Amino acid sequence: MPWRLPYLEHSQSGKASFRRPYSVFQRELEVDKKTVRAGIVGAGFSARFHYEAIRRVYGTNVDVKGVYALDREQAAEYAKERGIRSYDSLESLIDDVDVVHCCVLVAGHEQVAVAALERDRFAIVEKPLTGYLGDGTEEFHGDRFPKQDALDHGLASIERMLAAEKKSKGRILYAENWVYAPAIQKEREIIEKTKSQILWIHGEEAHSGSHNPTYAYWKYSGGGVLIGKGCHPLSAALYLKRVEGRARDGKPIRPKAVSARAHALTRLPNFRDEGHIRRDYHDIDDFSMMHVVFEDETIATVFASDIILGGIHNWLEVAANNHRTVCNINPNTSMQIYNPLDANFEDIYTVEKIGTKQGWTNVPPDEDWFTGYPQEIEAFYRTVAYGDPLESDSRLAADSISTIYSAYVSAERKGAEVAVKSY
Repeated sequence: MPWRLPYLEHSQSGKASFRRPYSVFQRELEVDKKTVRAGIVGAGFSARFHYEAIRRVYGTNVDVKGVYALDREQAAEYAKERGIRSYDSLESLIDDVDVVHCCVLVAGHEQVAVAALERDRFAIVEKPLTGYLGDGTEEFHGDRFPKQDALDHGLASIERMLAAEKKSKGRILYAENWVYAPAIQKEREIIEKTKSQILWIHGEEAHSGSHNPTYAYWKYSGGGVLIGKGCHPLSAALYLKRVEGRARDGKPIRPKAVSARAHALTRLPNFRDEGHIRRDYHDIDDFSMMHVVFEDETIATVFASDIILGGIHNWLEVAANNHRTVCNINPNTSMQIYNPLDANFEDIYTVEKIGTKQGWTNVPPDEDWFTGYPQEIEAFYRTVAYGDPLESDSRLAADSISTIYSAYVSAERKGAEVAVKSY
């Protein structure tokens, strides 16, 4: 296969050996590679790490044609830095490419994805797949609207996107990097080969608050940490249960119901601000918990919060009938550094969201690799170019959104169980 590692020879047992020089495999690989034309929509944070991940794709030749963003000045600067074209319209970019990277705010996800699908293009859509951004009025406030509105809107948006995909030669490629994180993919292998039954999945994403100023408002983000951070461990849990079902009888195991609580701890009148935790949120939650029940009555618990100091805390634990796995995405102990003086590391990046570089720090040598970004984009381009099976697809994305907005309904009802529509 043209996407296989060029410096390894794979035997029938699946093991790899260094039998021939890299240059030989490189020449063979170049003959088989396909070229995929790519376009990026958006020129902010996610557009930047998408481009970096594209540069690491080895299984296809990626020709980045250019970028389009509503902020024309930002798009021009983004294009200039990378030596690519800045397009004047979304349509003109889509017409020139095979795959579109949707790196805009969640409010634009459906529009960009559907526009790409209608032209038979593939759409790499950042998380969350879609969202409810309010009713458009100045009076809208995340604390005061019925959460059933968010669920109804989210499900309707999902239906439109799935309908567009069904008619298209392209597909939605759901950019959930946790699915492609090396630890999660190793757990996938274990589940598939041992036919495990997962009894309980427990996961968390947490840190001290987003850098994005618009994140503080429901009307820009579609919710708080329950959707913004909870989508990661939730999607990984939903994915692994799908893997389990497929491995045993070819049928994914889907979510059936959810109970949840969501809180705004930094907006409490008695919150004592010491300057370490972001607290300028307007109308969103900064702590949440979801308890998901699957079709087979097994469970997952997912925590997400913006109140945790000491850097990113991303992990997933799987309790199965034949093994237990702890996936430490961040932090992990692949590299540990002791620095006696913070100023020593002034120009050295260590790890995202860390409050200080003094003392011991768990430093991933390649943070993007551990979190699955390059593996995710590599896999997507293999799907586009060679038709490889897609692990993170529109159905996983849809189940994630359906579960999350059902969880908001549950939180509004003080934790009452709410049925989840699965796809």
